[in-house]
Amino acid sequence: MIVTAAAVFSFTAAPPATAATFLTHAQATAQLSAAGITWSSSGNCSNRYNSTCTSFEQIRQTTIDGIKTLKRSSGCAVNITGGTETGHSSGTYSHWNGYKVDISKYTCVGNYIKNNFTYVGYVSGWGYQYRSGAGNLYTDEGNHWDILYYNCGGC
Repeated sequence: MIVTAAAVFSFTAAPPATAATFLTHAQATAQLSAAGITWSSSGNCSNRYNSTCTSFEQIRQTTIDGIKTLKRSSGCAVNITGGTETGHSSGTYSHWNGYKVDISKYTCVGNYIKNNFTYVGYVSGWGYQYRSGAGNLYTDEGNHWDILYYNCGGC
């Protein structure tokens, strides 16, 4: 007599390592405050659907970690002037999709970026671009820095 035993296994797939964590505005601002990072908006608001606001609704955790890394590594003041609100260029790696922030131009942070990252060149219609060792892009758009965080920058 041959006995066949069947085993049934239930597997729960873990999320992929690249799965994004998206934050609420309150979660993001709590982390930014704790890191000493400020933010401002021309409209003094945080409504994601108003282009004069600065919103962090649906920002990626890696983006918040990236800006915290910049603050910690540079030792400079960092003020965010643009987050996930409407009014920015569209695309996969966009503000709306949580990959980018804009920050105020201060001499300290500008010098840090220029002295520590690789100059990529001038991108017509955008500005002067620098790439960090982690691959993130910092673009001097004239009146602010536009930062694209593919990852947290060594957090």
